[in-house]
Amino acid sequence: MNPFREQCFEGCTHGGAQPCARFVDCVNGGMQCADNPAADARLQQLLRELRFEEHDVPLIFVGMGTCGLANGAQSVYDALAAELEVRGIGASLMRTGCVGACAQEVIVDVKLPGRPRLSYCRVTARDVPSIIETTVLGGEVIADKVLGVYERSDAEGWDALPLLGDIPFFRKQQKRVLEFCGVIDPESIDQYLARGGYRGLSRALNSMTDEEVVREALDSGLRGRGGGGFPTGKKWDFARVQQSDVKYLICNADEGDPGAFMDRAVLESDPHRVVEGMIIAAYAIGARHGYVYCRAEYPLAIARLRKTIEDARAYGLLGENILGSGFSFDLRIKKGAGAFVCGEETALMNSIEGRRGMPRPRPPYPSVSGLFGKPTVVNNVETFANVPVVFRLGGAEYAKTGTASSKGTKIFALSGRIRNTGLVEVPMGTTLREVVFDIGGGIPDGKTFKAVQIGGPSGGALPASVIDTPVDYEHLKSVGAMMGSGGLVVMDESTCMVDLAKYFMTFIEEESCGKCIPCREGTTRLLETLKRLTKSHRGETAPDDALQRFQGMVYLERLAEVITDASLCGLGQSAANPVISTLRYFRDEYEAHLYDRVCPAGACRELLTYTIDQAHCNGCGLCAAKCPAGAILGEKKHAHYIIEEKCTRCDQCRVNCNHNAILAN
Repeated sequence: MNPFREQCFEGCTHGGAQPCARFVDCVNGGMQCADNPAADARLQQLLRELRFEEHDVPLIFVGMGTCGLANGAQSVYDALAAELEVRGIGASLMRTGCVGACAQEVIVDVKLPGRPRLSYCRVTARDVPSIIETTVLGGEVIADKVLGVYERSDAEGWDALPLLGDIPFFRKQQKRVLEFCGVIDPESIDQYLARGGYRGLSRALNSMTDEEVVREALDSGLRGRGGGGFPTGKKWDFARVQQSDVKYLICNADEGDPGAFMDRAVLESDPHRVVEGMIIAAYAIGARHGYVYCRAEYPLAIARLRKTIEDARAYGLLGENILGSGFSFDLRIKKGAGAFVCGEETALMNSIEGRRGMPRPRPPYPSVSGLFGKPTVVNNVETFANVPVVFRLGGAEYAKTGTASSKGTKIFALSGRIRNTGLVEVPMGTTLREVVFDIGGGIPDGKTFKAVQIGGPSGGALPASVIDTPVDYEHLKSVGAMMGSGGLVVMDESTCMVDLAKYFMTFIEEESCGKCIPCREGTTRLLETLKRLTKSHRGETAPDDALQRFQGMVYLERLAEVITDASLCGLGQSAANPVISTLRYFRDEYEAHLYDRVCPAGACRELLTYTIDQAHCNGCGLCAAKCPAGAILGEKKHAHYIIEEKCTRCDQCRVNCNHNAILAN
């Protein structure tokens, strides 16, 4: 028996042994159980405990999203459990998801009775005895491990601790979708309900028609967070007005962009929010069946989502007659095999149907003829996660955040050459500079900012000259990029933009489904040209090698335009974006590769020439020993030299030199 069923259904004269229309409102504290004061008192106490407002024992939370687990969170959790058991301490140990500060993992929070919640960062299993002894038992703080506290405290030794909200990484964020990530146990429906979870669903089902739900979504200005930015309410309305015996709703969790991990983090940290958004959307369009299409490489997200669906069914929030409304809807999980093209909605539907994941021609659009030929709506994880916010706040209130055409907040996965990697949520209209430098902390190791790749392979590389661009759909498009799903990769001066374009084109060429010629053949030709530009001229035998390189460069932009104009699906139409954006802003690097056969960033190894600085070489012979081609000669204790014709540019000499005597330029 779960806590809320015990407290709410015992003595309830409205729903009896089943959840009724009032269930969510009662749980959220919006109503009092006037018919049973004793039950109401128990309910209110339970709510305070689940919100961590009142408790008699210490509470310990371990961040156990994928980023935390990769940094050793499981060993920290096991060490905490063992230490508590050995010492006989009656503390409550809980798992949470990712709070977003991935660079600070493993994060362990301690909440003592009467004290604010305290976050420790970069915790290892060796730190566990100190945390138990100093903080859990002694009530004192380990200063060098503190990340911050959730609220101020006048307790001695705690009054000077920084607020999490004042830390640069969090200061400019506005957490709506990520509000509970890293705060609650993602597998606890009770903790989600205690903080207002499913209140938006209750409002939609109990007081609104399907048309009113669509209107609220339109009023909010919510646009799809998967890349294209199509108005969510409009997509719902297209499907709502279709006459069909069956309609489907699909959550696209097939997150395939390199450097993107937003959907995974939300599913791991707050899956009930996504499920709630899906139920509201299903009610709006009249769908009884739904799928979450999640890549199999996300086992933790799938496991937690499966538990979420089971609990929602047990509480009457999924299945037949949800909250006594007469509306029925249920969910299934479909595992994807990891094909990038299945992130495109029609290819995704083919995959669910058991076919090869390949895009379909449009029209007809999925809202008319989608999964199994029935009207279908496909939104991504972040879009659905925004829906409960819309229906809890109201569409008009939601629309107050953001810009004139881009409402709400946007989640970014911040990675690359930046100090504070992690997950950030900012209001639409925040500039790239604020995200990279104020939140991300700027570039480490004293290097300079060069570019930021936004929107994944389908996005664009933006230089410092446009770093003050506001983050919204229109402004990003105007500078040659796109919102995409939210991957944001930062690059410094050591990044070669031609090499970057080659990396993304290699990915896109491999992931092309091959259905349409412009994408299949065009990306191959683009990649061939980029490979020629980054290839050494040494050893060339064909007389037309130089001509091919020049011709390829001449036709590069024209070919990119053909791919954009003639490809079948959205992925193909954006496949050439890495080339288009880097050519637009970094043409000088392309010309250096073409005419001078040099890489200004020193990243294209085949274009480098390795030499030995005679003044710094002491003749130790280590470089010669590590050279697989025998290209380094010289007597012991005398300066060595490199035979350029034999050098394979494997870089082993430079890596292994202890005197910085190997030069590569």
